[in-house]
Amino acid sequence: MKTNAARALDTLGIKYELREYEVDPDDLTAETVAAKVGLPAEQVFKTLVARGDRTGVLMAVVPGDAELDLKALARLSGDRKVDTVPLKELQPLTGFIRGGVTAIGGKKEYPVFVDETVELFDIISVSAGVRGTQILMAPADYLKVTKGKPGPISRPKT
Repeated sequence: MKTNAARALDTLGIKYELREYEVDPDDLTAETVAAKVGLPAEQVFKTLVARGDRTGVLMAVVPGDAELDLKALARLSGDRKVDTVPLKELQPLTGFIRGGVTAIGGKKEYPVFVDETVELFDIISVSAGVRGTQILMAPADYLKVTKGKPGPISRPKT
């Protein structure tokens, strides 16, 4: 199934692979998705939506085995304070539901900040914009298409 994200990549001539998996609505964790698509969790990146006091709405993309460091994200984005947006705001802001958020092909372009570990891999996996489908692509292409700014924005899960 082609998603808006896949269509956007097609338009730009960017190489990718779609990988589908069985969705468990009670377990949308990146670790579970990683196991289902056959990649280590640190190679499957999750997209979180946040709001900075200066930047406004932004997207933070972190490895599946880590959590977002809000203070580090604030530093990278030039904000004094950043918080994740409430779940009820997710779909109105992005057009995506929890477990299907992506920085590619959304209804609006937001600034994207990506954990620097993205550059350690030949291939990364991100949501294709729907639950049950991941896009596998080169990190350099991901950064290019999302205009993502890499930096240290994750920390080990506690």
